[in-house]
Amino acid sequence: MFNSSATGAGNTPSGSRVFRYEVVGLRQSQENDQMSYPIRQSGSTFITVPYTQMNEFMQRITRMGGKIVGIQPLEVNGDFAGKVTLEQSATQVKQETEAQGTQAGEKTKPMIQAKAAVATDIPVNIYRPASPYVGKCISNEELVAEGGIGTVRHLMFDISGGDLRYLEGQSIGIIPPGTDKNGKPEKLRLYSIASTRHGDRVDDKTVSLCVRQLEYKHPETGEMVYGVCSTYLCGLEPGADVKITGPTGKEMLLPTDPEAKVIMMATGTGIAPMRAYLWRMFKDNEKAANPDYQFNGFAWLIFGIPMTANILYKEELEEIQQQYPDHFRLTNAISREQKNKDGGRMYIQDRVAEHAAELWQMMQDEKTHTYICGLKGMEDGIDAALSAEASKAGVEWKEFQRAMKKAGRWHVETY
Repeated sequence: MFNSSATGAGNTPSGSRVFRYEVVGLRQSQENDQMSYPIRQSGSTFITVPYTQMNEFMQRITRMGGKIVGIQPLEVNGDFAGKVTLEQSATQVKQETEAQGTQAGEKTKPMIQAKAAVATDIPVNIYRPASPYVGKCISNEELVAEGGIGTVRHLMFDISGGDLRYLEGQSIGIIPPGTDKNGKPEKLRLYSIASTRHGDRVDDKTVSLCVRQLEYKHPETGEMVYGVCSTYLCGLEPGADVKITGPTGKEMLLPTDPEAKVIMMATGTGIAPMRAYLWRMFKDNEKAANPDYQFNGFAWLIFGIPMTANILYKEELEEIQQQYPDHFRLTNAISREQKNKDGGRMYIQDRVAEHAAELWQMMQDEKTHTYICGLKGMEDGIDAALSAEASKAGVEWKEFQRAMKKAGRWHVETY
């Protein structure tokens, strides 16, 4: 963390600058009762901050529940000197204070609290169903190994000709061709994005999906029924056009804190957002593309699948585990090959029950975020396992879960 008294800080060009923060949401407390900040009827608070104290004030604002919505540099006489975005300010403070800390012989730490106070630019509905983006299929590869159940495809689309951008944890819509049973154009289906914001090629020109072909027997006729959009996507040829909408979703976004602890529970194609998270955290080319995000926390993936052949992205996940054993843990629940403690099939909720004490302990840390994606049926079993562990500490699980969700630490996307 930047120390404002570090040698030379006040003598740098940055050290003499002053900024005006516009803050909303400050809680009334003894600390801010004693501050003489002008507050408008809209609820905005304006704070004049010397450059050398920006880190300190960002942390204080966060502790008091505030959110910085604007930063403007001031001349020495108090006149506005232009505008600066929150992202620019945070990046510049981080870069320059790290340099000053090094000059002073001090080891700097990531600006965890400052990042929490910076608003993230979240793209939503850049393309809508009435005017979708038409991309092209670059590749369509099978993910299920020989002997596995069903078909799951990894699809990569070219989006270089438009303005589509997205974040890890978001979804895009796909509009299949043709009409429905009523003769109307097919409606879009949402799919979780399986690539990072930079795409699988890390060139900001692609987006990828992980799609299982839906198939089941009709309960009355016994005929096989195939999902319209999933069948369309699984059979898509490279070079074919595809109509894309979105992106959508804010529930599953990854925390910006590189020291975060991330618990991931997924079944089947629910691995899609988890893949995006893990690639952003650990892939070398991603780390090179994101100098401001170098993950140094801990990620734990608990993955439910029916057979070993159905472990999607198996080689890549195992490679990450081998390269980063202190930062990534992979736990599989293979239902048709493993047994739970009662001799039944090993489902994801059984693995959660096995490791409930560790998971519960991790969740006590405010830096821990939990993500659940996949079949909705796993939720009750996960809740039961964690509820039993919470009760040992005299805690009502549902209340604790609600508190985590309110704090933005509990993220669920099931179907």
